[in-house]
Amino acid sequence: MAVKMRLKRMGAHKAPFYRIVVADSRSPRDGRFIEEVGYYNPTTEPMTVKIDAEKAEKWIKNGAQPTDTVKKLLTNAGIVK
Repeated sequence: MAVKMRLKRMGAHKAPFYRIVVADSRSPRDGRFIEEVGYYNPTTEPMTVKIDAEKAEKWIKNGAQPTDTVKKLLTNAGIVK
C-alpha cells in the first residue's frame, strides 16, 4: 500500500481551505484518509499553515510520500529539509 501526504480540499465555492492528510494513494482526493496532520488556508493574508510536526515526522519516517505542494509546506515549516 502506497501512502501519501496530500491536501484534502474543503471550504465553500471559491474559498478553498485544505487539510493535510495521510491517505492511501488509491483513494480519491476528498475521500477516505488515515490521519489528519494539519491544515492550510491560502485565502488569509498571510496564508495560514498549521502542521503537527510529530505526526508529520512519524509518517515520513514510516514511508509516506508527500506531494509537491505538501513537501513545500513542510519545508517552509522546517519539518523537511
